[in-house]
Amino acid sequence: MTDAAADIPADWPHPGAGLSIESHGIDAIPESERYGRASSLFGVWAAANVNFLGFIIGTVLVLMGLSLWQAMAVVLAGSLCSLFTGTVAGSGPAAGTPSEVITRTMYGVRGNRVNVALTGWLVSVCYLALNWSAASYVGFSLVERAGLSATTPVKVAVIVLIAAATLAISVYGHGFIMRIYQPMALVLTAIFAVMIVYVVRGADWNYTPATHLGGTELWATLAAAFALVASGPLSYTNSADFARYLPSATPVAKVAFWTALGCILPGLVVTGAGALAATAVDASDAQAAAEGLLPSWFAPIFLVAVIVATIANNAMTAYSSGLALQSIGIRMRRSRTVVLDGIVGTAMTLFGLLVWNFLDSVSNAMQLIAAVLAPVMSIYVADMWLRRNRYDGVELGDQRPGSRFWYAGGVNPAGAIALVGGIALALLCSAAPVYTGPIADAIGGIDISVPVGLVVPAAVYLLLMRTWVEREVTR
Repeated sequence: MTDAAADIPADWPHPGAGLSIESHGIDAIPESERYGRASSLFGVWAAANVNFLGFIIGTVLVLMGLSLWQAMAVVLAGSLCSLFTGTVAGSGPAAGTPSEVITRTMYGVRGNRVNVALTGWLVSVCYLALNWSAASYVGFSLVERAGLSATTPVKVAVIVLIAAATLAISVYGHGFIMRIYQPMALVLTAIFAVMIVYVVRGADWNYTPATHLGGTELWATLAAAFALVASGPLSYTNSADFARYLPSATPVAKVAFWTALGCILPGLVVTGAGALAATAVDASDAQAAAEGLLPSWFAPIFLVAVIVATIANNAMTAYSSGLALQSIGIRMRRSRTVVLDGIVGTAMTLFGLLVWNFLDSVSNAMQLIAAVLAPVMSIYVADMWLRRNRYDGVELGDQRPGSRFWYAGGVNPAGAIALVGGIALALLCSAAPVYTGPIADAIGGIDISVPVGLVVPAAVYLLLMRTWVEREVTR
């Protein structure tokens, strides 16, 4: 451990630091400004993952025709993909820069701009719109419960208020997120715990689907369900963004453990509760299903918690998407790129809910997101292993031609080949309602995009990059 790291108290900076807008963007965080312990990451990720989306996914698993215990097994398997999220977070303290900059090692300065634009920024903005859309429907329900009419102006106000609350957190940035997400996680966990008690009481533990699945049909359903659950954890390739302020000497294992635990526990509990609820009530409307199992006095509290949880999740997404814009080359302060992303996401939400419901098309396309995100995640983990998690934030910030990560014309051929080839192969192995790839079709519609997307791109990247990285590490 360096002397600088040893001298930094775990609670530095002072308690009021989170009340000022974060000044750093994608630049490397100096060791003198590092603070905190790896355990603080648990509350951050728990607050983001104690959300209604997990509950909805749980109900969907049962609606797909799985038995209760088959759905629970899928929830467990899919949630374990958060181990990748935790591993990637370990690169944050080493580099002191966000994921969107660290990936320059994999794709080159220019190649990474394309990677971040498509697999980072675009995906993030779509998630913003979809999550705000779901939270807005809950907000409309609360308005009607209060005896008001959800007219178009009222709906616009609800959407804008939810977006504004989200962006306020994102603009203030890392310190504010670290400070408020700890108590937020406790409050949300308490509310969802009460909900889960009522769900467990009302669940049919002997539930069996009306139509028994077997053979290839069962495996195809299990594979599709796994891809659905796994897409959430695999989307967090930005996890280093929230760990980069930790002292560089922070052990990777601790960062990985607390990050993964903050994702896995909520995933298991909340998504499992959704599956349980679907055994007792009509789950075609997840919100109505949840309300149907709750006492009337508690339903409004739960609905408010759903909105708060969505804000917590989207605030982290908006924060990272702002960093993504900077990494792409937008020369604006981080706080302003966050606002820009928020305007785009809010516009998509307003247009999708009030003018033309194109969000359904976006949602359908997002069913294939695991085929894109699995290769991105696997290459990231492979690069960490090759470099022994040795990253220099200052070198990563050098974007000049001829810099260490300029490679060939600004593109790392190894990363580009592994990513493009990996995504193409994963799509060929995908099976979703909107698209079934020829490989998946040939094996009975079984979606193997996640395992293929995790294994093949990493293997190709390791094969192409190993010699070069070993030479760099031994210099």
